[in-house]
Amino acid sequence: MYETTIGLEAHVQLATASKAFCADRNQYGAAPNEQISIVSLGYPGTLPYLNERQVEYAIRLGLALGCRITRRSTFDRKNYFYADLPKGYQITQDESPICVGGALPVRYTNQQGEEVVRGIKIHHIHMEEDAGKSIHAAGEPCSRVDLNRAGTPLLEIVTEPDLRSAEEVDSFMSGMRQLVRWLDISDGNMEEGSLRCDVNISVRPHGQEAYGTRAEIKNMNSMRYARRAIAHEVERQIGILESGGKVQQQTRQFDPQTGTTSALRTKEDAHDYRYFPDPDLPPVVVTQAYVDQLRTSLGALPWDAHAELLALGVHTEDASLISADRMHHATFLRYAAASAAVPELSKLWVNRILPHLQERPLMISPEQLVDVQRLITDGSVSAANAASRLLPDLLDRPGDPHARAEELGLVQNTDTDFLRQVATEVIAAHPDKAAAYRKGKKGLIGFFMGEVMKRSKGSAEPKETQALLRTLLA
Repeated sequence: MYETTIGLEAHVQLATASKAFCADRNQYGAAPNEQISIVSLGYPGTLPYLNERQVEYAIRLGLALGCRITRRSTFDRKNYFYADLPKGYQITQDESPICVGGALPVRYTNQQGEEVVRGIKIHHIHMEEDAGKSIHAAGEPCSRVDLNRAGTPLLEIVTEPDLRSAEEVDSFMSGMRQLVRWLDISDGNMEEGSLRCDVNISVRPHGQEAYGTRAEIKNMNSMRYARRAIAHEVERQIGILESGGKVQQQTRQFDPQTGTTSALRTKEDAHDYRYFPDPDLPPVVVTQAYVDQLRTSLGALPWDAHAELLALGVHTEDASLISADRMHHATFLRYAAASAAVPELSKLWVNRILPHLQERPLMISPEQLVDVQRLITDGSVSAANAASRLLPDLLDRPGDPHARAEELGLVQNTDTDFLRQVATEVIAAHPDKAAAYRKGKKGLIGFFMGEVMKRSKGSAEPKETQALLRTLLA
């Protein structure tokens, strides 16, 4: 038996207005090589200057994760040659990263169906800049380089080798995406490259203390692909060990078409990059007062929001969806404060209101939403009709819920004489089915309910109607 050990290097592109070390615009989707300048292109004699917002965002993330904030951090040059790295080096932090330690709380369901809640340990977070992008178009004789991304401010979150499965990698990256969006420091869009990760994987026999030799899979920006890549790489390494071989330390790439990984190059160590202090950037010195100010501004974090919703009686899956976005969570709490049945409100919220909020603002008032709930609890409108017809109509045209239910013909009829007359007519119209019911085919109650609903145009109150049908059919 073997144990899988995984460490991540997650890269978060920051949502700053300009790039990390120059004034070039930082925006996704521009035409190739439009957002560049002599600084981001690395022209001789040009000098970088620090983006203050990048420092702020790094500290905000570090505080949220419980990291120790380095009061005096420095920048270094990581030297390597690649076509999309115009300077021939990357400005990064090697010796003194801005944040050290900490952990990200994650919640996921394991393969045994059990819910797991644990903290994934962080080694450090450092600031750096992104490289450009090489475009390898099929059928073209050469590659193209788009340098719009060169110089984009990045945070690299380096975990301890603390993950043990693809499920934990998925939950970590999902949790990190939620957190950076919650803090409003990145859009976290993996499909646009705003959030991606390098996955370091090794295996070792159970009980062995020393880690196995790792392989790094680069630039995973899809969790579906990451899960497949991890599964293949674990199987590959175990196969090598079982056959008596040795795993090589490599950088590998994943091919989605075949579901396999292949070697790119022998894995570099730190000395291969010839790190040295950047002579053009002074140390970043932050005061304790500044750190405390940012700490105060954080407010509740996603896991705090989730726990608060659970305390209100919200189901854990609904709580996860509602707490996925800071503004949506705050809006829900405002409406929940007016409701006497928060768990039921959360169901309406998740199924009807959250999809609405993706497209336009919420115009219905808390009092109107509570009135919708009241119409359900007092039996005036069925829960199904309230969710599928009344609430969607009110979201488009806010107004008095009871009047709107009347207008839409959704108010349920509880008049016993009316229900008895309709039920009697239905039974009389289907004597064969009534006889079959009396002989033991009790499932036919659904048929009679459907016929009553047709004749009453959906207005018959379900519970009273069913009870009345059972009495008349007895």
